[in-house]
Amino acid sequence: MTAFASGAMPDDIATLAGRKSQFCVVVPAFNEAAVIEEFHSRLSRVMDTLGTWQVLYVNDGSIDDTLDILRHLHENDPHVALINLSRNFGKEIAITAGLDHASGEAIIIIDSDLQDPPEVIPALVDAWCEGFDVVYAQRSARRGETWVKKTTANLFYRLMQDLGDVRLPRNTGDFRLLSWRVVVSLRTLRENHRFMKGLFAWVGFPSKAILYERAPRHAGSTKWNYWKLWNFAIDGITGFTVMPLKLATYLGLAVSGFAGCFILQLVVRTILFGNRVAGYPSLMAVVLFLGGVQLLTLGVIGEYLGRVFDETKRRPLYLIEGFLPPTSN
Repeated sequence: MTAFASGAMPDDIATLAGRKSQFCVVVPAFNEAAVIEEFHSRLSRVMDTLGTWQVLYVNDGSIDDTLDILRHLHENDPHVALINLSRNFGKEIAITAGLDHASGEAIIIIDSDLQDPPEVIPALVDAWCEGFDVVYAQRSARRGETWVKKTTANLFYRLMQDLGDVRLPRNTGDFRLLSWRVVVSLRTLRENHRFMKGLFAWVGFPSKAILYERAPRHAGSTKWNYWKLWNFAIDGITGFTVMPLKLATYLGLAVSGFAGCFILQLVVRTILFGNRVAGYPSLMAVVLFLGGVQLLTLGVIGEYLGRVFDETKRRPLYLIEGFLPPTSN
C-alpha cells in the first residue's frame, strides 16, 4: 500500500479516489472482521441498482483480520478503495479521513456492523434527488440496545437541543447522505475534538429525515462502552456550547447568595439570642459543599482549557499508512 501523511489540503487529496462515480460510500471499520464481508455483499447488491459507485473503507487501526479482509475485497471488487490509518484514531477521525478522500456527487456514511441496513440507502438517494443536501436516517426503533443506552441517548439529545448552539435531530447517528457541496464545507472544519453529528448540523443546508428501524448488531461486539459514550457526550457538549461555563458561573452566584443569606441570619440570630457554638457536622457539610462546587467549576474550565491546548498544537488529525484507490471508473 502507498504510504503518506495527511498533510495535503483537502482540495488536493480529493482526486486520490477519482471523481467519476456518482456515489461514494464511506465506511469506517475497527475490528469488524466478523461482519465486514456480509456487509459488503449487501451493500453491493443495493448500490448496483443506483448507478456508478465506489466504497471507501477506512481501517481505523484494527487488530483483528479486518485489514486482510478489506485488502481481499479490494483485489476482487473494482468498486473498493481502502485507507489504512497508521493507528486507531477513533470513529470521528476515521469518518473525517473518509470524507477527505471521498469523491462523487453524493457521499453516503454508514457503519459496517449492519445495525444501519444498507437497504435504506435508496430512500436516502430518493430524498437527495428531491433537492436535499443532507438526508439523515432517523431511528424509529433501536432494537438490540439496552434501556439504559436508550434512556441516556435520549437525555443527551434533549440536552443538546436545549443547550447546544446547533439543533441535533434526535435518534440520529452518522448514517446519512451528503451532497458534494456539504462535503466540501465539512473539509474546511479541522478541529481536533470532533463531534461529527454536531458538524453535520453546524454546516446547515437543506435537510430531510428518513425513518428506519435500527437492527441489532449482525456479528461481533460493540466498541462503545459507557465510559467512551460519556467522553463522547462531553466532546459534543463542549464542542458546540459554552453553557457549562455559564452554568458554573450561575452556580457560583447561587452559592455566594446562599452564603450571604446564611451570614446575615447568623448575625441577626447572634444579636437577638447570643452566640451559640455551632456543631462541627454542619461546618464540615458547608466546607465540603463549597469545595465540591469549586472543584466542579475547575473541572469544567479544565475541559475547555484542555481542548484549547490540543488545538494549539496543530497536529494533523490522522496519519495514513497506505491507500488503495478503486480500479473502476
